[in-house]
Amino acid sequence: MNLVQAARRLAEEADRLRFGPPVAWVYNPLRYARASHEAYLERYGRPPKRVVFLGMNPGPWGMAQTGVPFGEVRAVRDWLGIEEPVSRPQREHPRRPVLGFACPRSEVSGRRVWGLMRERFGTARSFFRAQFVANYCPLLFLDAEGRNLTPDRLRPSDRDPLLEVCDRHLARVLEELRPDWAIGIGRFAEGCLRRAAGGLAPASRPRLRIGGIPHPSPANPGANRDWAAHTVKALIELGVWS
Repeated sequence: MNLVQAARRLAEEADRLRFGPPVAWVYNPLRYARASHEAYLERYGRPPKRVVFLGMNPGPWGMAQTGVPFGEVRAVRDWLGIEEPVSRPQREHPRRPVLGFACPRSEVSGRRVWGLMRERFGTARSFFRAQFVANYCPLLFLDAEGRNLTPDRLRPSDRDPLLEVCDRHLARVLEELRPDWAIGIGRFAEGCLRRAAGGLAPASRPRLRIGGIPHPSPANPGANRDWAAHTVKALIELGVWS
């Protein structure tokens, strides 16, 4: 199963899930931003990859707008070279509109992630030659006030079925891309990688090494003190980058 087929299956499985409080709004960019998401997979997701980086889930000003992981608008349009039509969720919080590539807001996490890759590799083609960035969960969750809710903050009865769906998808991604390294961007994503690795086909397990780097979100205090330098140091120490 290639990445586009896997993403379409994930979108369908995620749509069947139901969430109670504190979740009041759910966006699925694999649906309304399908064109740009699949353009990203088709252009940059050709296997094999030496390294797969994994984020948590869409941010309201990133992937929720563009359909691309850590999808800060300028980075996706100007560095990745992707700009496809984006429609809107069926239900949309008035404080969190989906404007697609017309969104004027900049997502800090996406700006940091793609900014680091641009600084180190120069071109997107050079970075993606042996590396890829994916997200674990395809859904954006908002509470009644429009505040972002990460998957780890959902009630267990909602979170557990979500993790089951996302673990299966992650195993498909890893089996398709066959990486030597899988790097969680933040502790949650690293934990998801370690859990999903148990579901891999036996031939894929021995070679896969798993590690983690700090999450670039401003909500992480350490990320606001030269996140890029700390991340490069961590990847060099792991042996992922030289």
